[in-house]
Parts: sequence; C-alpha cells; structure tokens
Amino acid sequence: MVMDKSAKKKIILKLGSNMLTEQTDTISRKKLADIAQQVQNLKSEYDIIIVSSGAIAAAKELVKLQNPNEENTLQVKQALASIGQPYLMRLFEEEFSKSGLSTAQCLLSYADFENPKTQENISNTINVLIENSYVPIINENDTVSTDEIKFGDNDKLAALSARLLEVDLLVIATNTNGIYKKSSMGLASAPLTIKEVADISLLSNEISTEKSSHGTGGMASKMIASEIAQKSGIETWIVNGLETHFLEKAQADLIDYTKVKSLVVNP
Repeated sequence: MVMDKSAKKKIILKLGSNMLTEQTDTISRKKLADIAQQVQNLKSEYDIIIVSSGAIAAAKELVKLQNPNEENTLQVKQALASIGQPYLMRLFEEEFSKSGLSTAQCLLSYADFENPKTQENISNTINVLIENSYVPIINENDTVSTDEIKFGDNDKLAALSARLLEVDLLVIATNTNGIYKKSSMGLASAPLTIKEVADISLLSNEISTEKSSHGTGGMASKMIASEIAQKSGIETWIVNGLETHFLEKAQADLIDYTKVKSLVVNP
C-alpha cells in the first residue's frame, strides 16, 4: 500500500549556527543526530524541509585565519562558506544516514525568489525530493551573494522558502526559549518568555538587538521572518534547539517557546 503523502503536513525547520554548534566552536554531531532522529520519528505525519546555517562555523573547524578580523569581510565570509558548506553537508549526510534518512542540498539566493520561473523550479525540485523520501537541506548560496542580494541571515531565507513551498508551519530553532521580554533579561531568574504573538508590531520594544556569537540575525531577523510567514498565513514557532528532541517537545508543549500566530490575509 502506498501512503498518500499529500495528506502530510509540511514543516520548514530553520537551524541556527549557535544551536548546531551547541554554543561551541564546532558543529555538534550529537545535535545533528538528535535532529535526524526527530525527523525520522515525525516523518509519517510531516515532511520536514531544513534550512540550515552553519557553513561558516563549519569552515572554522578546518581553517585558521592568520588575521581573525578578516572574518568580517564579505570576501572572506564567502570563501569560508565555500569551504564549510561541503563539510557541513557531509556531517548532515553521515548523521542522518544513521537514522535511515537521505539528504539533498539546495543552495538558493535572494534573486531566486524574484524570478517566477526560478520559483517554480525550486518548488518542483523540492517536491520531487520529498516524494522520493529525501530530506531537502536549504542554505544560502553564500559564494555568489553580494552585499545587495545577501540575505544576511537564514531566518529570512527560511520564511521566503516557507512562503514559496506553502508549508503548514515554520519552526526557527535557536538558543533561547522563544522571545524574551526585554525587561526581564539580565535578571538572576530565567527571563520571561512571550508565549503567543498576534500583532508583531507590538514587539518592537521587547526585541533585543544583540546577536549571538556565530549567528548574524539575532531576534530582530526572527521577527522579520515571522512577519513574512504570518502574511502568508503560516504560523511560526521560535524554540530552543539546544533542548534534546526540541521539536517533539514543542509539539507536546513540554518546553517553553514562542508561537507567532498566522493571520490569513484576504486576497
């Protein structure tokens, strides 16, 4: 009996660099194995498409720059990404294969989302991969990006992909338990998390502008991504990916996370 895959829901799972490294200087195989096991556990109900950061972080395991300050230049970031991307995909392939999963790489640029024909090609390719039981892993094509067309962070890439592929849910896995109230950050006790959001504009005074050690977007880019998804009627979850089985726990409400509700926009 062939399962009707059209009945499955689609999830875009965006993985941040700091959670992939578990806030260290190397990509964590343990965390990749955790993600792979969750994808395997959920695959009967969900088709999961991954948008992954981490190429530059992966390269830093392989390359030691003589002048670390050079890492901030566009050219060096592009070079590091070209070194790190194949290695990152190899790590995904090795750890996912242990859970019986096959992976496929999809490199996209911002311009791809402005060309209707290219959008159609992206959608068709990813749907074929899903139909053949491959886990698509999307990343920005950093090596050909420029200042004008660079995403800046894969949160936006994830949201644009979610909109294009008409997914049911966007999950952004980061290193916090969702969106913290700025007034509670820095306190001795755990920061208070905003559980549910409908009007994103009301969060402008709550979002910290700080960025994590490996990431480039911070919470502000996650709000931009959530707004893109919301306008397309897609709900966004911001979860702590450092938790073991974080996606499964969020589904069962066993961990704290922020839910940005979808608002269906009338045509």
